Amino acid sequence: MNIREILVVLLIFLAGCQQKTQQNDKSFTTFCNPMDLSYRFCLDQPSRREAADPSVVWFKDRYFLFASKSGGYWHSKDLVNWTLIETDQIPVEEYAPAAIAIGDTIYFLGSSTVKSTIYKTTDPLSGNWSIAVEQLEIPVWDPAFLLDDDERLYLYWGCSDSRPLYGVEIDYQNNFAFIGEPVELKHANPAKYGWEVPGDYNTLVNQAPWIEGAWVNKHNGKYYLQYSSPGTEFKSYSDAVYVSDSPLGPYTIQPHNPFAYKPEGFAAGAGHGNTFTDPHGNFWHIGTITISQKHIFERRLGLYPTFIDKDGTMYSITKYGDFPLIMPDRKISDFSDIFPGWMILSYGKPVQVSSSIDSLPPAFMVDEDIRTYWSAQTGNSGEYAVIDLEELMDVFAIQVNFAEHNTHIFGREKNLFHRYMVEYSVDGNTWSMLIDKSDNATDNSQNYFQLPQQTPARYIKITNLEVPGGHFALSGFRAFGKGLGNAPGNIGQLKINRFDNDRRKVQLTWNRSENAVGYNICYGVVNQKLYQNYMVYGDTSLIINTLNTDLTYYFTIEAFNENGITHYGDVVKVE
Repeated sequence: MNIREILVVLLIFLAGCQQKTQQNDKSFTTFCNPMDLSYRFCLDQPSRREAADPSVVWFKDRYFLFASKSGGYWHSKDLVNWTLIETDQIPVEEYAPAAIAIGDTIYFLGSSTVKSTIYKTTDPLSGNWSIAVEQLEIPVWDPAFLLDDDERLYLYWGCSDSRPLYGVEIDYQNNFAFIGEPVELKHANPAKYGWEVPGDYNTLVNQAPWIEGAWVNKHNGKYYLQYSSPGTEFKSYSDAVYVSDSPLGPYTIQPHNPFAYKPEGFAAGAGHGNTFTDPHGNFWHIGTITISQKHIFERRLGLYPTFIDKDGTMYSITKYGDFPLIMPDRKISDFSDIFPGWMILSYGKPVQVSSSIDSLPPAFMVDEDIRTYWSAQTGNSGEYAVIDLEELMDVFAIQVNFAEHNTHIFGREKNLFHRYMVEYSVDGNTWSMLIDKSDNATDNSQNYFQLPQQTPARYIKITNLEVPGGHFALSGFRAFGKGLGNAPGNIGQLKINRFDNDRRKVQLTWNRSENAVGYNICYGVVNQKLYQNYMVYGDTSLIINTLNTDLTYYFTIEAFNENGITHYGDVVKVE
């Protein structure tokens, strides 16, 4: 090889190194749903963790997060790293708490059917609260506040399979007294709106939906009344939105609905939350993820970027919503600003384990379903699992989701830890440390790690050192990054049939894409606004039951694998 040939090879090599460096640019921070929090064990049988119905408030240069049945609340400056504050001075055992910052004070209100008391603090970091109002005029469930631009305050509430959502103006300078009578704002209409039909896949047509979780944002003079349906235990749990020129209506349904909807993937559900802005002016929707296996209220939290487009349409991005997403440090405009392109590497891959319970096999930790899990036969130190990625791949992030099989823990006990090590290998023989949690002192059960640098690996191994109780068990041992091969092949023809006897339903079929791991269906009621997303793994057909009977829809599809995404291109219109 002459000098010129050597220089050419060297330049190619350096260009490849530069491309890899740019691909793993450490100027951004990522997060991954479910949110990495210290989800508390519930106080009642069976032993399981829960957090749901979240409310986020920006106050004194940080966020405060309140959620159902959490034994306290969290604070964060970046929406990524959260610190728990335990307190017994507010009713942290009540469901669906609401909070609002007014001036130098945060006010807190939990759900109750007996007596609604409002608490206040000027120093939430201390955990110290006092009573602001002993009792509202009536008890409210699933409350929410809106402080308008003119400093007038409104209260919203409702949680029922038969009653509507309500709203009323309140006088916060006069013991939060009601101003006028409560107004009915929104009734259920599942015969017209498919997303309100109960069931994981909106098929329980003879069952009434739960309409709950009211929340209102104001933007450009419009009021966005958000609500959740059809029930917290369903994958279809989502938030839809109505719009008005007045905080108490009348409200008109937005054509794009539900605006926050994640029916499949590893962690499904995006309902009953709130929408808030960060200091850069970005909207975020924090919602409830369903597990609902040990108990129907076994739940987690998810955070999704949200936008209001130039025409005033509110929508959340749940596309690849349980893959790593970038936490922006500026105003963002679309999906490309928050998606780093790190794909799921571990789905369906072979797993070797130290031991296993027959009914909870190793495949359950790599099936991209948080509702299933693998359990070792014990919780002893040394239990392990090894994933074979089958090829050398660049790993950028790891998520470890614990399932806590056969625990007998209730509440926030001291010294509850998952301690473990994650190692990697290129050949299955020589191992190097990837994540060392041998001295972990936090009780987080959905652990996410953005690696300090991309790591070429074929094998990923997790070894247990200590569990809080029960067995060593994983609902998801997930690796993200980039394979070194090609993106999926082209997708065959997309065929769509809308059911004449039930226009809430549509069936999609398509030809398999070569080397595809899964597919993401993008759809909406406007050709250029395909804001809805529905992820499937392996299948080449799908029935969606969530349509508005009165509207035309547009659909397209993309295939994905470890190496990237292939777009279908064409958009199919369905009257």
